[in-house]
Amino acid sequence: MRETGGMHRRTALGLVFFASAAILVLEIMAGRLLAPYLGVTLETFTGIIGTVLAGISLGAWLGGRLADQRDPGSLLGPLLIIGGISTLLAPLLVRMVGPSVRSAGPVEIVFAATIGFFLPALVLSAVSPTIVKMQLQDLGHTGEVVGGFSAVSSAGAIFGTFITGFFLVAAAPSQAVILAVGVLLLLTGGYTWTRYGRKPARDALLSVVAIGVVGSGILVVTPTPCEVETAYFCARVEVDPNRPSGRALWLDTLRHSYIDLEDPTYLEFRYAKLVADVLTTLPDGPMRSLYVGGGGFTFPAYLSAVRPGSSHFVLELDPSLVTIAEDELGLVQSDDLIVEVGDARLGIQKAELGAYDFVLGDAFSGPSVPWHLTTEEFLTDVAERLDDEGLYVMNLIDYPPHGFARAELATVAAVFEHILVIAPQSYLDRETGGNFVLVGSKVPLDAAAVMANAAARGGREVTLGGQAARDWIDSAGILRDDFAPVDQLISNG
Repeated sequence: MRETGGMHRRTALGLVFFASAAILVLEIMAGRLLAPYLGVTLETFTGIIGTVLAGISLGAWLGGRLADQRDPGSLLGPLLIIGGISTLLAPLLVRMVGPSVRSAGPVEIVFAATIGFFLPALVLSAVSPTIVKMQLQDLGHTGEVVGGFSAVSSAGAIFGTFITGFFLVAAAPSQAVILAVGVLLLLTGGYTWTRYGRKPARDALLSVVAIGVVGSGILVVTPTPCEVETAYFCARVEVDPNRPSGRALWLDTLRHSYIDLEDPTYLEFRYAKLVADVLTTLPDGPMRSLYVGGGGFTFPAYLSAVRPGSSHFVLELDPSLVTIAEDELGLVQSDDLIVEVGDARLGIQKAELGAYDFVLGDAFSGPSVPWHLTTEEFLTDVAERLDDEGLYVMNLIDYPPHGFARAELATVAAVFEHILVIAPQSYLDRETGGNFVLVGSKVPLDAAAVMANAAARGGREVTLGGQAARDWIDSAGILRDDFAPVDQLISNG
């Protein structure tokens, strides 16, 4: 390939590829950096993608404008260096603003994403038009040059997306990935500055090395909110100061699970107590149970204690959570407690048909249930795994006007003939919100017995069944695979 504008074509294509790949690495890692403060929801990723696209758009325009006004060779190195500096600063900036934006509305999401990732996207997007300007020596081949570099830029973005989503998020902490990208950008910027700019090589290299050392040091010593960063969550286990044997599992912004290592019959969370209230209405004896979501593995331990001989099949997406549970939460896998790692929508196909007395739906992505685990099609798969008298019990979070909770109950009612909704009266009156427990069964359910169980332990939750539960659904529609806007139904409240 020929050399034009003082730069070999292969070098030019490589720089465009690298800059575009770096942007997409940052975009995907942005979700992990923001998750401890904003959770992992469709709205979070929408805000990140929109913010980064805005930076790309503005950066391409400004880069082209600057390249027309100045020597593009002298711009290239500084652009890459500034891109490297802003990349290294992104985690620090997110940790500075994160605690102040824990209300995960659209404004807060876009604000946090802008603070952390708008500048590197803008600066790195200016690299491509700058290099194209350097390569345009023959107006007769303008289309070929611009089209070729555009294609390589897209290829770099695709590479950055695939390498990050399929490999990097599971292979290394986000801070390490961003550190590596930032340092590579600084080194590449230093090289291009000395090679194609007007700055003396020695001064340029010393500047880049100094910036890289200081920036990397700041990034390394800055504390991270994660005890363990998994491929999906920022996870940590906390000891209950009021109960030395109690352990709470935090995933991103939510206190997700609780288990007492010495007394697995102790249930800390209100929703867990409600699930136990439902199970108490079933005949005594061992149970075969299927769990959609493992988390802290509270209920396998609970049922094994209160119903000895019970067996458990757990569907858990995140292998790191299984490791955490084994190391810190007392999980011991055996023939009676089997964990299937992977997406529950696929894993449920490995569960035996008609074999289970109890299925618990307790999977969360941030405050919401993953949408594909809420639909009529998925609940049909669940129903097929239950025996004739089995129960499906689901935990979910929602707030007024409870669009998601009502739609999910409508979906449960579409699959199961008998339903219950259990929550405090203020939730059912659409005044406040929090955890709801929904129940579906092929056989009649005893709402009065469930409410009596709650009252016996001092709970004030109300259980609606039959027509009262169907009236509570109101006009909410059924969630199906082709339309299940779970995040929007929750946040619109």
